[in-house]
Amino acid sequence: MKSFTVGLPLKRKSGFIENIITHREYISEIYFSYGEFASGRSHASEFDLFHQKDQQTKDDLEALHGAGIAFNVLFNGNCFGAESLSYSLFNRIGMTVEGLSEKYNVTSVTTTSPVIARFIKENFSNIKTRASVNMEIGTTEGFDYLSDVFDGYYIKREFNRNLKRIKTARNWCDAHGKELFCLANSGCLNFCSAHTFHDNLVAHETEIGKMDNAYGFDGICHKYLKREGSISEYLRVTNFIRPEDIPLISEYFDGIKLATRSNSDPSCILDAYIKGSYNGAVTSLLEPDHSGLFYPKLIDNRRIDPCFTKTVLSCPKQCDSCGYCKDVTNKSIIDLEEI
Repeated sequence: MKSFTVGLPLKRKSGFIENIITHREYISEIYFSYGEFASGRSHASEFDLFHQKDQQTKDDLEALHGAGIAFNVLFNGNCFGAESLSYSLFNRIGMTVEGLSEKYNVTSVTTTSPVIARFIKENFSNIKTRASVNMEIGTTEGFDYLSDVFDGYYIKREFNRNLKRIKTARNWCDAHGKELFCLANSGCLNFCSAHTFHDNLVAHETEIGKMDNAYGFDGICHKYLKREGSISEYLRVTNFIRPEDIPLISEYFDGIKLATRSNSDPSCILDAYIKGSYNGAVTSLLEPDHSGLFYPKLIDNRRIDPCFTKTVLSCPKQCDSCGYCKDVTNKSIIDLEEI
């Protein structure tokens, strides 16, 4: 049985809640952020559950709770600023988690902060703590350093297609009573040089938005992928797992996270991964979705070599001297102007 953890969109999407409920047998939990807490996505303060700024959001959460779906609460901003260790921050977190737990089946918290994880463990013994994918933990040493405060970990995105790393992580987690998760549909570039900087900007976006800013910044991926010929490198420089290939890795994870909070069509993502297949541009299933950067070209998911993921899961990772990923990508490209 597939076990997906699915994000509540920051802006409500028609039919998505109903779709989740219809397919609840495949979904282990819903994750979401709210209020004034820094989050790993823009517009984290889009709604505030307890101030009732968005009654529909409250109704959605109650509908999901009524369907028996568990909740994972996010405190996964990359920076909490001057409040990072403050009484005020932890008072708010405590009141929020307590309020949510009284209303809904909150089973876990995902955070980038080891201190928040410690606070949750010390005050909410029935709630599991999970290290965010934004922490980029990819080694058993990294797991071990924080084993006293985390019950589970998201493996570093870049290791999604590295079976040796995945097995090592799974074995360590089994031996230490921990859970292991992965993010399946990230559109981020591997080993992004500006990832930390970008996540920090997102965490402080409310403050930054009030400034007279000299520059804008929407990630280096946009500039890089606009380069001539960059579409040919896309499979090599990303780490997503296609819906068709989830069975190759699912046995090693306690849950597969689907990024659906900011994608324009989260139901498309959910349907594709539950069905295990997708017809269309593979970039449309990802967050961020870079489809517009390649137009009129697209990478057709149907044309991607069926053996691609199985091959790269166990390949020697000698990308500088190997053209396999580029060859697979080029054979998958469609130019809409030539159809």
